[in-house]
Amino acid sequence: MKFLFVWSDEELWKTYVQLTDAEAAFRVHKSDLAMRPIWHHKETRIKAHILICFLAYALWKTLQQWQSRAGLGHSPRTVLTELSRIHSADVVLPLADGSRRQLRLRCVVRPDPGQALLLERLGLTLPQRLRAPQTTQM
Repeated sequence: MKFLFVWSDEELWKTYVQLTDAEAAFRVHKSDLAMRPIWHHKETRIKAHILICFLAYALWKTLQQWQSRAGLGHSPRTVLTELSRIHSADVVLPLADGSRRQLRLRCVVRPDPGQALLLERLGLTLPQRLRAPQTTQM
């Protein structure tokens, strides 16, 4: 039995665009997200891996749309590279009560002018101080 598909030009074009979108998604997974195939042997782990890949790609596309709406282009990689240079630092001070305990303050380094502009365009503000992890030192 022979099947003959007759597609209109519009249907053919839409199908082709879907194919190129799928190929682009795999390229993002391999290059930008650095997600390579992992050979799991349990069904639950396979499903978990697929879920993580899907969530990563969904976040990537969300960042791409957010960036596009802010007039910052269409490459989330540049945003992530720029923002990855913003760090936090711990300031550790001994307490004056004679104990061996310490006061730990986690501070966010101020962004440079380019990063500040990027944050402003995305509508983000950095906190001045983060909560340090609760550790007890004696």
